[in-house]
Amino acid sequence: MMNDVPPKPVLLSEYKPPNWLVTDVHLTFRLHPQRTIVISRIEFTPNPESDDRTFELMGEDLSLRWATIDGQDWKPSVKDGKLKAKVPDQAFTWACEVEINPSANTALEGLYLSNGIYCTQCEAEGFRKITFYPDRPDVMAPFTVRIETGQPFKMSNGTLEPGDAPLPVVLSNGNLLAKGDGWAEWHDPWPKPSYLFALVAGDLVAHTGHHKTAEGRDVELNIWVRPGDENRASYALDALKRSMVWDEQQYGRNYDLDVFNLVAVDDFNAGAMENKGLNIFNSKYVLASPESATDRDYEFIEGIVAHEYFHNWTGNRITCRDWFQLCLKEGLTVFRDQQFSGDMRSHAVKRIDDVLMLRGRQFREDNGPLAHAVRPESYVEINNFYTATVYEKGAEVIGMLKAMVGDDAYAKALELYFDRHDGQAATIEDWLKVFEDATGQDLGQFSRWYSQAGTPRVTVSDTYEDGTYTLNISQHTPPTPDQPDKKPQVIPIALGLLSDTGEEVRATETLVLSDDAQSFQFHGLNSKPVPSLLRGFSAPVILERETSTEERLLLLAHDTDPFNRWEAGRQLAKDQLVLMVTLGAPAEPRFLDALESVASDDALDPAFRAFTLGLPSEDDIAQTLFEGGRTPDPTTIHSARETLADTVASHLGKVCEKIYDQMRVAGPYSPDSKAAGKRALRLTALGLLTRADGTDRAEALFAEADNMTESLGALSALLGAEAGEAELNVFYDRWKSDPNVLDKWFALQAGRAKPDKAVEVVEALAKHPDFNWKTPNRFRSLIGAFAGNTAGFHHSSGRGYELLANWLIKLDPVNPQTAARLATVFETWRRYDGDRQGQINDVLTRIKDTSGLSRDMGEIIDRILHGK
Repeated sequence: MMNDVPPKPVLLSEYKPPNWLVTDVHLTFRLHPQRTIVISRIEFTPNPESDDRTFELMGEDLSLRWATIDGQDWKPSVKDGKLKAKVPDQAFTWACEVEINPSANTALEGLYLSNGIYCTQCEAEGFRKITFYPDRPDVMAPFTVRIETGQPFKMSNGTLEPGDAPLPVVLSNGNLLAKGDGWAEWHDPWPKPSYLFALVAGDLVAHTGHHKTAEGRDVELNIWVRPGDENRASYALDALKRSMVWDEQQYGRNYDLDVFNLVAVDDFNAGAMENKGLNIFNSKYVLASPESATDRDYEFIEGIVAHEYFHNWTGNRITCRDWFQLCLKEGLTVFRDQQFSGDMRSHAVKRIDDVLMLRGRQFREDNGPLAHAVRPESYVEINNFYTATVYEKGAEVIGMLKAMVGDDAYAKALELYFDRHDGQAATIEDWLKVFEDATGQDLGQFSRWYSQAGTPRVTVSDTYEDGTYTLNISQHTPPTPDQPDKKPQVIPIALGLLSDTGEEVRATETLVLSDDAQSFQFHGLNSKPVPSLLRGFSAPVILERETSTEERLLLLAHDTDPFNRWEAGRQLAKDQLVLMVTLGAPAEPRFLDALESVASDDALDPAFRAFTLGLPSEDDIAQTLFEGGRTPDPTTIHSARETLADTVASHLGKVCEKIYDQMRVAGPYSPDSKAAGKRALRLTALGLLTRADGTDRAEALFAEADNMTESLGALSALLGAEAGEAELNVFYDRWKSDPNVLDKWFALQAGRAKPDKAVEVVEALAKHPDFNWKTPNRFRSLIGAFAGNTAGFHHSSGRGYELLANWLIKLDPVNPQTAARLATVFETWRRYDGDRQGQINDVLTRIKDTSGLSRDMGEIIDRILHGK
């Protein structure tokens, strides 16, 4: 059973500055797979902002061998992850030696081994698993690190044995001071918190390059990978170079060290980590070749490399005062990487993609038991707040702020932010203050975006009389856990007006809704216009307005705003599916004709056309039904979506044939956005053609494809038609030695399995010799993909819930972070029928009552069970 006394939450209101500051850190590592020695020498000085001189360091899973203060032996007390000691009331030097076991560290926090490579992950609180330290982000210091591999080892038959030579590559943060056979010393001159510390040591090779900053600094660039993978690191290096140039040009930020190292490792709980000068990446977001990586993989690599590099200033040079300010670095950096990706590719397509992710992940979070503010007021386990709300909604808040103050004022405020807070651990208040100082605006009400949870509902009605068009707009945010009452937000609503023939009669302007209800008037119009509301998705809200099919068809055909043009088609598709689910109605001919018109329009971006032809997800329809007061049935939704897909395929047959032939990309593979858009549209057409005409085209494409995008797209089309068994075997035989590609093999089968067969498919794959459930990527590729198979996971038998619960209970003691994050799939349980709710309640209760449940999992399950 769980401890009857719940963990005490950490509260933002109880923040206190650190008692002691750190002025210098020296670390020595003597690496060994089971018995790594860490010797720390830390210079402490009293913090003038604190009158408390209590000395307390954090430490977990550490064996303390000795400790000294100013060279004298010291006997501290160590209890419950904290070291306490009586210390001088003045500056002093603390030193200690601890022993840790990297090979036993399956949680992948602190120092651990990834297939023979030593690496670290210290955000948020992993450094305390390396040595005793004031492990909090507002304690910043320069680090000097010596790493010794005098006790080398090698992997043999999956076990660690004495090696023949020291490890050839030894890395840490900053600039290299000196190195020798099996050792190296590194110095990072820029003060940083402990969560940004990094160490890597192993048998690695570098794909190298150089960059000269706008300030004239020569920077060595290294992408470190396993031997044999160096030919798959070129795109990551190219993305890094482009990111550095872009940040110089757009934000005036230059890189500040002599070397930038990026390392790819196989075992990583997240996508990547921005450690100062030594980024550590999940290998799936580094390694790419046309044969092994899809266009989507290339896009992710580009965006994530940029994101982690941009953290050098928005996260590293300026960090967070405490973990409640996580959105300060993450929301701003996500916004910056979105800007970068839009510049590199297509802003319109990027915006649609970002909103799909926001609605699919963050809106669900915002409207369920796990809802929390962009800056939460409390937490039990900080790892549980690396969420879509902090990242994606945090980025939306930055975007709204930029739109409201304008591009010039935004640039002025950012320059002030960098100048004022460089080298500091800042807060949201600091961030908003620079905008107030730069623009003269009062952002007190706007700051509610950081403190209020939930997605605002914006209701719109309109009237037209004597040439005057009036929009009546109101807002309401439903209650969320611990926040029953909401105050009005500042909501920018980008708006254009179209005539009833589709001509734009008013160009885009931004209305600002700040009260519960406001009216806006437009004069001098000859007839009642059609409003194009929330252009570019100018605010993360749910728009509620009675809209006719005719109006949506007009916007789909004529709106000059790409996002709203896509949105009109999306809403038409959702309307169709809701009618099919609730009334069994057939597809509306006008909807099918509108899709045909978009699909046939060669003037449109192929990637945009592919997005428009894609149907809303089953989870999206379930949420739409739930918000409309209906109880969604996953089986009925799946059936309706399949029927509509078949109908679209039949209606667009000739158009899809033309698209499939026209969108063939000739010549060598390129991951550029133009070629990727053509492949996206071609594969969308292939999926429809396979439904309507059979599997011949998909089989032929799979056989002839020279790139992973087309190979995987053809295989997906075949599985959608309940075919492709032979192709699955061919795919496996070719890629069984490549972990990242094999993850795709597992995920595709779990995600595309038919609802009544999904559990059996996953159970069989879980017994496959290549399914290593302790590897986060492999676990997510199978169990995570199954949880995203809405109809299969929510099968009425309840077997899907039992399967996931069993795996979560099994994984939790090994890797709590990965287990807890996947457990959030249960957050929508209250929207389903009583039988399913009962089944989910039973498995959630079983998880909660599991002996030794982690704090990560315990908090998530408790919030899902008891949140409303």
